[in-house]
Amino acid sequence: MAKASSASADKVADFGVAIDRTAELDGYTVNFTTITKSHDLGPMLASLPGGNCSCPHWGYVFKGRLIVRYPGGEETIEAGNAYYLPPGHAPEAEEGTELVQFSPTEQLAETEAAIAKVLHVSN
Repeated sequence: MAKASSASADKVADFGVAIDRTAELDGYTVNFTTITKSHDLGPMLASLPGGNCSCPHWGYVFKGRLIVRYPGGEETIEAGNAYYLPPGHAPEAEEGTELVQFSPTEQLAETEAAIAKVLHVSN
């Protein structure tokens, strides 16, 4: 059986606004994420099709809040909520938010590459 926890995740990355502990499970990436500074990912996703994240995500918010924007509006996901984010979203996260998220690894890699490119340019 494939399984992961925040403690057993094989990759840890500190992005300045979030600490991400990651493991891969049979084609899906599991992210255990702690938001250390409120931020909006929208501007970092601008180079993706439609200017939004094109990767679907399933997850659960343990603490805090996400605001997710779509071309037709926005929704708030709070502590205690399980969620599904279809392609075409741009999330904003509040400081102190803790969540676990599951994403198809190949699609997530495209999103992460776009974010990394923006972070590299701004450094």
